[in-house]
Amino acid sequence: MFEALSDRLEDALRRVKGQHRISEDNVEETLREVRRALLEADVNFQVVREFIDSVKDKALGQDVLKSLTPGQQIVKILHDELVGLMGSEKTDLRFASSGPTVIMVAGLQGSGKTTFSAKLALQLKSQGRQPLLVAADVYRPAAIGQLRQLAGQISVPVYSGDEKHPVTIAGEALEYARKNLCNVIIIDTAGRLSVDEQMMQEVADIKAKVNPTEILFVVDSMTGQDAVNTAKAFHEKLDFHGVVLTKLDGDTRGGAALSIRRVVEKPIKFASVGEKLEALEAFHPDRMASRILGMGDIVTLAEKAQEQFDEDEAAKLEQKMRKNQFTLEDFYSQLQAIKKMGSLSSVLEMVPGVGKALRGQEIDDNAFGKIEAMIQSMTAEERKKPAIINGSRRKRIAAGSGTTVQDVNRLLKQFTDMQKMMKKLSRGGMRQFAQGMMNRNFS
Repeated sequence: MFEALSDRLEDALRRVKGQHRISEDNVEETLREVRRALLEADVNFQVVREFIDSVKDKALGQDVLKSLTPGQQIVKILHDELVGLMGSEKTDLRFASSGPTVIMVAGLQGSGKTTFSAKLALQLKSQGRQPLLVAADVYRPAAIGQLRQLAGQISVPVYSGDEKHPVTIAGEALEYARKNLCNVIIIDTAGRLSVDEQMMQEVADIKAKVNPTEILFVVDSMTGQDAVNTAKAFHEKLDFHGVVLTKLDGDTRGGAALSIRRVVEKPIKFASVGEKLEALEAFHPDRMASRILGMGDIVTLAEKAQEQFDEDEAAKLEQKMRKNQFTLEDFYSQLQAIKKMGSLSSVLEMVPGVGKALRGQEIDDNAFGKIEAMIQSMTAEERKKPAIINGSRRKRIAAGSGTTVQDVNRLLKQFTDMQKMMKKLSRGGMRQFAQGMMNRNFS
């Protein structure tokens, strides 16, 4: 995410980070490189000009010039300005005070509207709500089938109204939701390859029909300035409430993320950061600014971990570790929790300093695959008592998991070594072990 922009900004800031004195000349030189980095990232020209002017005014202020660490002060100014550029603070979804909440999802074809609709439904379901997905895209081949398939994966109902006119489908979905006790309706509208009057009129008619609580404009962040121009056209017709950035995990530039908030003056509410249906994050401008400047995002990482690691289970696990009762069954269940946090690359990117260190390296998101396969090939007794796994059992486990006996030997030896250290380790011991396993030859 934003690798190219992050690298360019880091190079620009290196000129002032270690300096004890700041002058107008070296500030100008630094900001010249920052300007070039932003323009190459496809950030809107007017946005760049206003951004640079604001940073320059603050960087040449007396508080910075008299500071003992002027280089760090400029980094802080740049961070704060990036936060302001993207919206200052997180903006939550609004929910209806009475009756079902209607969320209308709009955008161009290929922007990721259908997948986002399913991701949002999953997130709302996990929060205790009862979502209904509405298939209002009757034009794109297989659009309704795609939504049904995604909905089936998360056990969320879909209303398609026998594939009638989109406005009729949206209106009927309201009554269907009330009868079936669904309190959030997510309408996946049709898109086109480009903005046209027919599409604009249709989404405007749907808006008039259902009076949505929220209208979310979905944009492919990899399209840069084209995304911003499309957002302006939709906003003029729909007056949407918020923006969703999709494919952010594949965007190395960042032009859409840094431009769209300032141009349309609407908050970015969500960021899609992967292909999995769980890969949807609320958009936090301050955390995104930290990522852009290579500072990581330890807060989001902690939140993801908290979601997946139950406190009671963690306490029980710690007791097992202290008593040397930690089994391969326990280890397997913890691997599943780690996987639910997202792809390994996206998780590591949030750790300060780690993302840049690993940049350019291939990170296999199935790095734990062989370990899982070997544990799954064991009997319940073998998982609880690895010591009983003799030569013939090792051959059977290797054959059943598609691995070699050497792989099984390596897993068992490392697990035995880990058990010996368990009493000295906190609950973080498992994760330390997991990282060590990943770095071994199991990919």
